[in-house]
Amino acid sequence: MALEVTDATFNEVVLQSDKPVMVDFWAAWCGPCRMVAPIMDQLTTEYEGKATIAKVDVDANQEFAAKYGVRNIPTVLVFKGGEVVEKQVGVAPKATYAQKIDAHL
Repeated sequence: MALEVTDATFNEVVLQSDKPVMVDFWAAWCGPCRMVAPIMDQLTTEYEGKATIAKVDVDANQEFAAKYGVRNIPTVLVFKGGEVVEKQVGVAPKATYAQKIDAHL
């Protein structure tokens, strides 16, 4: 299962990670977000030890969603070295997310 990240843990878990981190910005009321969630859970297993897959509930944690210009959800950002290196807005196939991680391993 994807790691739940909050505004309080975002710096440590995402920005200070020595591995790529894929962050799914989502909300419980968002239908398309529910389509992305199982993909993120699968990627968590497949990339264990190589990359971190995380999720941020934008209703409860707005600071970093605002900082990174997340206006539509689901939005998935890939961070490496504390910087955004990939972005996917809207639902995409699992292979699209995997390619975005693979490019930064």
